[in-house]
Amino acid sequence: MLRGVRLLIALVLGALVAACAAQPSTHPSASPSPSSVAAPAGPATASPPASATPAPAPAPTSSASAVWRVGARPLPLRPDGFGQVLPTPAKLRTRSLPTIDRLPPPRGGGFQSAVRPISPMIRVRMGTTWGPGCPVRLADLRYLTLSFRGFDGQPHTGELVVNERAADQVVAVFARLYRARFPIEEMRLVTTADLHAHPTGDGNNTASFVCRAARNQTRWSAHAYGLAVDVNPFQNPYRRGDLVLPELGSAYLDRDRIRPGMIRAGDVVTTAFADIGWTWGGTWRSPTDLMHFSATGN
Repeated sequence: MLRGVRLLIALVLGALVAACAAQPSTHPSASPSPSSVAAPAGPATASPPASATPAPAPAPTSSASAVWRVGARPLPLRPDGFGQVLPTPAKLRTRSLPTIDRLPPPRGGGFQSAVRPISPMIRVRMGTTWGPGCPVRLADLRYLTLSFRGFDGQPHTGELVVNERAADQVVAVFARLYRARFPIEEMRLVTTADLHAHPTGDGNNTASFVCRAARNQTRWSAHAYGLAVDVNPFQNPYRRGDLVLPELGSAYLDRDRIRPGMIRAGDVVTTAFADIGWTWGGTWRSPTDLMHFSATGN
């Protein structure tokens, strides 16, 4: 009789286990959240289970939620180490991304600036963009904070490191751009992370100092002296042969289609830099460097 009871219990437990196994799992997915994972190269979609009720069509995406995530999509590499030059994504063909405020915007909306020596904190932030082997001493560089207008039309505060002898002139240039409401997307220090980042081809940082050689050459770039500024690189790309930098900026090689942030001969940007004696890379034949202004002509 005891054996029969045990057999009955085993049969009941077996039936319960089978019933549980037949039920769909309600455990949440173990996949990482999208906020902690770089966006894939293409959209990933998943079909709902056949037994699920179809979800309603999503509402149209607002422009605020459809903003491009800069730096989220690594590019395949070329043999020269740059990213592959790919067609400009639709969202960036008329680029007008919001500015992320890293410093407090200027109070009152007027142009404000400051010129300071490189402090220990700024030196740490610069990382390997400067080192003892660079052609300019750290003491000869200056840290600037400058007001600029974003593509949102609002005032923001940016930062540049430039050569001490050009600091006041650079401030004067950006004061003119601010008064003219010329839009700039981003203006922040170049850091070690930028030097080692995998190419994504969508950067747009207006910047000056970084200790590096001129592209495709062994001599120092004017950037290595703090005597060059690149303005809105995406809207004003560099081109040499089949290389375009940033690598997704090819849509802006068409200079007849005028869009905000582009630099053109005779405009406020070229005029302001010409007035301090700087030359524009947009006048070069090869390469053509539409973003680049320098005191040295290189």
